[in-house]
Amino acid sequence: MFESENIEFKAKLSDEIYKEVIAFANTDGGTIYIGVDDKGNVIGLENVDDSYTRLTNGIRDAIQPDVTMFIRYVLQEDKVIRIEVGEGSYKPYYLKSKGLKPNGVYVRQGASSAPASQELIRKMIKDTDGDQFEDMRTMEQELTFEEAENAFKNYGVEFSEDKFITLGLRNLHDDHYSNLALLLSDQCKHTVKVAVFSDEDKTIFKDAKEFEGSIFRQLDDTYSYLLLCNRTMSTFQGLNRIEKKDYPEEALREALLNAMVHRDYSFSGSIIINVNDSEIEFISIGGLLPGLSVEDIQSGISQPRNRKLAEIFHRLKLIESYGTGIRRIYKLYENNSVKPRIEVTPNAFKLILPNANYKNIIEPIKNIKEQITLKITPQMKVVIDYLSEYGEIGEEELQELLNVKRTRAYLIARQMIEQGLIECSGRGTNKRYYLK
Repeated sequence: MFESENIEFKAKLSDEIYKEVIAFANTDGGTIYIGVDDKGNVIGLENVDDSYTRLTNGIRDAIQPDVTMFIRYVLQEDKVIRIEVGEGSYKPYYLKSKGLKPNGVYVRQGASSAPASQELIRKMIKDTDGDQFEDMRTMEQELTFEEAENAFKNYGVEFSEDKFITLGLRNLHDDHYSNLALLLSDQCKHTVKVAVFSDEDKTIFKDAKEFEGSIFRQLDDTYSYLLLCNRTMSTFQGLNRIEKKDYPEEALREALLNAMVHRDYSFSGSIIINVNDSEIEFISIGGLLPGLSVEDIQSGISQPRNRKLAEIFHRLKLIESYGTGIRRIYKLYENNSVKPRIEVTPNAFKLILPNANYKNIIEPIKNIKEQITLKITPQMKVVIDYLSEYGEIGEEELQELLNVKRTRAYLIARQMIEQGLIECSGRGTNKRYYLK
């Protein structure tokens, strides 16, 4: 006999046995002989009964999930313990002291056992737990829930460990935390990034923030920041002052909730929110689920990507029911000339809210620019440049400067006075013009 993909020799009992058991259970199974050296020579164990007891107890206590149902122990007459390990059905198996990390998860490679890569660990979890991200075990098992507890308390809903399985935060097999638990935890890896731009092309930054922590904290912090970006415009109708926000606050809330509930958390990127004077973009990772169209979404049809997360948000009354958020946003803009837009790619969902005040802001600015451009003629520009350098000019000097007759010089000066560009003093030969 010799060591191979399915056979391992150990001269004596040690903690290294657990790694070999894990590797076989995570791969195709195999047999471990304790009391046989690396060359296949039988040397036996001094105290077989004691070693057997230590071995069975150690495998039960050191390895998670429970692998004992896939193990058969045989005491051979030559004082060798044969451990027959079958391929496990709830991979990955790992050292309890190390957790779901490469230094705790082992697989069989040739005639040796090696740490599994993070990618292989994720694949084993996916193959075992299914392709539903929320239900899969998270590789991060050291989780705390301070923000989640506060959120549930604020909304009057009980949050305790005996509810974790019902909520979907732990699984039934071995009490591990799920990816859903990671999202609610203070150790959540996903973030929301908000960028404020000063130009239409969204290239010149004015401000940028990144919000992290539990998604409940991200939700509160991001919404508070968006309210700071939501300016108020005042207009007057007679003596009445009318104030109008750039964006309906409820629309901001629904757009943010939609991005957080429906994004694809199996990718590590952030939710992106872009703000400029004309609109706000909410960009979440993950396109529409198969079978849905933009028209379906606008009409209220919804198929939640993260069903359990949506149920938690519904339980906390953060959302009413599936599909109502987008309809509510369009309803809030029914009297606005520019409507919200939805743009979808295979890997992203973008919801764009237009600034309801933008037309009232930009059109007066354009009109002013057009008026200024039309009123300041090249001859007026010559006069302004001259006065900027020399301070004043008389009538005869003005005629010479512009190379025009007296009447034309008088008309140009009067237009500039009416526009508030220059002013004059004196009469006749004493008349002088100055920049106003």
